[in-house]
Amino acid sequence: MTSARRLVSATSVVVLALAGALTATPASAAPPGDPDTPWRMRHWPQTQPWQVDEAAALSGKGSGPQPVDPQRYELPDTMTWSDYKPIPGTDWADPAVKGSERNFNGALVLVDYPNQPFVVTQPANSTIYGNPSGVQNLARSEVPQFYRDFLNKPGKLNRGHTIHEYWMEDSNGRFGIELSSFGVYQMPSDSHEYGIEAQMQRGQGCPAGDVCNRNLRTDARAAWVAAVGEAEAAKYDFVFFLSAGQDESATWQEFGPMKFTTKEDVTDEWGPPDAALPNWNATRYVDWTSWQASANIWPNATQGSSLQAESSGMSTYAHEFSHILGVGDNYNNPYSVPARRDYSGPWEMLSRGTFNGPGGPHSRWLIPGTSGSSMGAQHMLRNKMKLGIVDDVLQLSRAALAESGVVVTRVTARTVDQGRPGINVVLDGGDLSPACDTATDPFCDGGGYDNYTLEVVDRMGFDSFTPDSGVLLAKTKNADAAPFIWTIDANPQDIDKVDFVLPDGTPQKMTIGDYRQLSDALFHAGTNSGSAFEYVDTANRLHFYILDRKRDRKGVLSYEVAVRSLDGAGPATRGVRAYPDTARADRTGWARCTIGVRNTGRAADVFRVTAPNASLPRTVIGVAAGKTSSAEVWLKDTRRTTVTLTSESNPAVKATTSCTSRK
Repeated sequence: MTSARRLVSATSVVVLALAGALTATPASAAPPGDPDTPWRMRHWPQTQPWQVDEAAALSGKGSGPQPVDPQRYELPDTMTWSDYKPIPGTDWADPAVKGSERNFNGALVLVDYPNQPFVVTQPANSTIYGNPSGVQNLARSEVPQFYRDFLNKPGKLNRGHTIHEYWMEDSNGRFGIELSSFGVYQMPSDSHEYGIEAQMQRGQGCPAGDVCNRNLRTDARAAWVAAVGEAEAAKYDFVFFLSAGQDESATWQEFGPMKFTTKEDVTDEWGPPDAALPNWNATRYVDWTSWQASANIWPNATQGSSLQAESSGMSTYAHEFSHILGVGDNYNNPYSVPARRDYSGPWEMLSRGTFNGPGGPHSRWLIPGTSGSSMGAQHMLRNKMKLGIVDDVLQLSRAALAESGVVVTRVTARTVDQGRPGINVVLDGGDLSPACDTATDPFCDGGGYDNYTLEVVDRMGFDSFTPDSGVLLAKTKNADAAPFIWTIDANPQDIDKVDFVLPDGTPQKMTIGDYRQLSDALFHAGTNSGSAFEYVDTANRLHFYILDRKRDRKGVLSYEVAVRSLDGAGPATRGVRAYPDTARADRTGWARCTIGVRNTGRAADVFRVTAPNASLPRTVIGVAAGKTSSAEVWLKDTRRTTVTLTSESNPAVKATTSCTSRK
């Protein structure tokens, strides 16, 4: 079901120059032009993929059969801002356009510490992390407006992309975001007293005389309310607390195991202000990181508010706001023992799709956050349904499919507000998959799912920084009991790519639990794509088909797909007729027949194509009742073959014809 995959990247090795003070600049150097130019800047580059002969680009060069929908995925690490593609006919970043259902009014409350000013007030590359980059030496009084504009006003530094734009795009115009900024308020304690937590640091690393595990949200809100009053604070639908400095999520690996080969190698510069403590400390996913990285706050959300730091990219705010709206996390520990595959990977904002953006996951430490985590993925269909931001989903059920027979439909890319956004198949009667053990099988989904969802992802809009365009299939649960979305991986084998290189030169491969293992997970139409065009869940009695791919003149991507029950074909009469063709061989010896296929049945059907000693770009085709389609059959070194079309609904229904090659 799988074949050799294609990878578009200059290199699969990510090497960060992390020795000493970091002086790297973001992958997202600010674009040229007037800084007052509005959100239209985000439309660079002007040439769009649908303005070229995409069919020719997809099929490749040379004669003979070519894949109709080749998979060309790209790892997030190699992406740049040139990967961004605007959505045709939309301008969701326009601040004058409000959410049609709700425009949320948020407060951005900024806090710093006696030992930690805002990094953007410091000289360029002056911190031990090599920050700030691109913006520096701001006055403390300028910081609230700077971050409010960076997050939610289209401009040069953010390349015209905002939190408002994300939610307008994700909800197709239903939800918008407005922000007002407050502060800066200085906290009563040092930054590490809030950053070193009882859970993540496991009670370790608190300097003598300090009190760690302090509640930053409590102290920050108290300072804000003291300054503006409860009446003013009550005006806002939610609060984003913005903490000066780095966040631990974006630094624990880059300034821990990626910078130092062992915990004993961590230098004093990266250690605590207490010589009695080691220079390393515990962290969330693994046993150790540098003390300095461990002392940073970890972004999080509770009801009504969330907490971020200066290195938190705009996607982090979109992720945490999803929690405020009531949707939970859906990701794994990529370094767990035993290993566990990631749940929904780069395709979902509440999974590692938060990390999407130029440069990928290892560029999230930059201040301001202009690279990784700056352009997160849209929500997957399950979460859009829960949030109430999607309409016209085709609702099916396993039992109903057994009664009705195969359903053939067209699904449009989720970034575009047109056509059908997806399919939800209810597993009435429950998940029938056999039991598996997550302790011994990293690919075990854990069972207990309620639905299947099918949707189309296109690398466009905020999905520009997803790894691929194609069909995304997943099992889902109704309750937020992680994993509540389990992406079906069309290429489940180890992706076998280097994640980073240790200071001693040892390459570290991506773990089985790394979210980038799902970079090649999407399904594609046709044969020899590097992916799969169908998926059968025998236990749950369902068969999914990816039949055809289309991009219209406006650039909108859609797929014709089908789903059927293995337990019933429905009452409709099935029938098929096929028509012969004769083709002349070209100079390379290949001859292409176009076999006419007519569905003479009373309902749409899927037909499987077979032809001995021939090459078939598609082996399944969908045809509406009473309509005619075609199947390509390619011959070389064979004068004639028999072509058989068989109904997937009723295998007894067949038609045979011929493809003949003439010199």
